[in-house]
Amino acid sequence: MFGVRILYMALVDGEGWVPAVIGAVFLLGAALRVRVVVHALRARRRPAPEADEVTEPAPSAPVAPAPVAPAVRRPAEKKPNAFAQAFFAIGLFAVIGGALWIEGKLPEDGTAATGASRPAACRLDEDEKLPGAYRSTPEAVTGADLCRALNRPELPELLGTPTERSVYASGTDNTAPLTDRKVAQPEARVEFETYTVELSATYKQLTVAQYAKLTRYGDGRDARNLTVLGRPALLTSDHMMKIQFDLGSGEGASGPVEQGPLARTLTVAFDGKDRGGSYDLTVWSESGLLPEDSALVDIAEAVLPGITRGTRDQD
Repeated sequence: MFGVRILYMALVDGEGWVPAVIGAVFLLGAALRVRVVVHALRARRRPAPEADEVTEPAPSAPVAPAPVAPAVRRPAEKKPNAFAQAFFAIGLFAVIGGALWIEGKLPEDGTAATGASRPAACRLDEDEKLPGAYRSTPEAVTGADLCRALNRPELPELLGTPTERSVYASGTDNTAPLTDRKVAQPEARVEFETYTVELSATYKQLTVAQYAKLTRYGDGRDARNLTVLGRPALLTSDHMMKIQFDLGSGEGASGPVEQGPLARTLTVAFDGKDRGGSYDLTVWSESGLLPEDSALVDIAEAVLPGITRGTRDQD
């Protein structure tokens, strides 16, 4: 079971080839052990040879002494070799140690010397039950669906940083604030050294056109209307919130909420008729650096068509 679990992590979760080698070694060891046990059980169940019946001759007739047949030596039953099993266990741990040592010698991106980029695997809260808002909205996607669509190998190139690779990726099944947990709002986040990208889907009745009107009452100097994938879209800017936690005091006290770096958000309607609900694609950087608006449009055009519902139970 341990070997199967490691192979599942390697092949399905994309953990790399080292766990796959370790899992294969454990399965090989289990197969050899089962073979030894099967041979031992067959040897125990083999029936013992029955003694030949001896017939006494009639007393009236003289009987010549029968020739004595030589004793037949049966081959000794082979028992599991304790030394072989110990040698196999030592070899198993040697293989595991060698695989871990080789992994430590690889480049930090976890790939071979080809320099190919491999995105970080999505971290999901699959053990948590979906909020009721997702059950009342059958068409709603989940954080896992958004993370699979956003965490693409070509995402660094679309951001203008082709040499980077994602260092963190996650998907969460949230609900929209101030809705009493009645509106589904799944989110996905992918972090790079330079940029952080978030993708969320909000199933409110608010349309993109209505949202564009609301921005005019605020500081909408950077707002810009456009069309993406044949749907109404809006580009806006806003500052992130920054909260600092003091872990050195041992109490986990937090400081005041401060203004964080500037973020750029592209809001795209679910459909061309703008009947309510939208995707929000947000990009920001701790340094305050932002990509071109065209990069957000390119990401949306590459990611949004690939958003499909997974197999997670919505009931």
